[in-house]
Amino acid sequence: MKIDWKSFDRGVFLVNCLAIVYKDGRILIGKRESDEYVKELTWTFPGGRPSYNKTLEESLKEEVLKKTNLRIRIIKLIFARNYPEKPVFMSLYYLAKPIGGEEKPGEKFTEIKWIRPTDVTEYFATSVDPYITEFLSKLKEEKQFLIENNTNSPPKKDDCSEEMQNM
Repeated sequence: MKIDWKSFDRGVFLVNCLAIVYKDGRILIGKRESDEYVKELTWTFPGGRPSYNKTLEESLKEEVLKKTNLRIRIIKLIFARNYPEKPVFMSLYYLAKPIGGEEKPGEKFTEIKWIRPTDVTEYFATSVDPYITEFLSKLKEEKQFLIENNTNSPPKKDDCSEEMQNM
């Protein structure tokens, strides 16, 4: 079924769930194959479109496994946004940590790389929301990321600093 996106002026989005996978002061990004929808997309967080038959989190775990060969534990939903350059796209960003597997590029990724969280804008060709940039800058880069509390409640923007300091 072909959707005429121009006939909608609000409320209909193509959703992507993305994982900010954090380990030992680094985050995981993948270099995409050519993308027919966002041609300028190169490096990105692993993830993809959720399945209608699974929860968002189950779909994200499956997409990360297919693209990176890593099993992840989702910590929480961090942020949702749409993109000025493609307003019909909406991304849900989740914080996650690897819990198994050996990383290697898989479906739609030609390369994967662990980078410092503050270096993300050096790799991404599409806009990175200032909230995500701020969130990444507050991840502790010198200590291994350990969180025992698994919650799906997103932090309030005002709570970001305090929450990150407690990691």
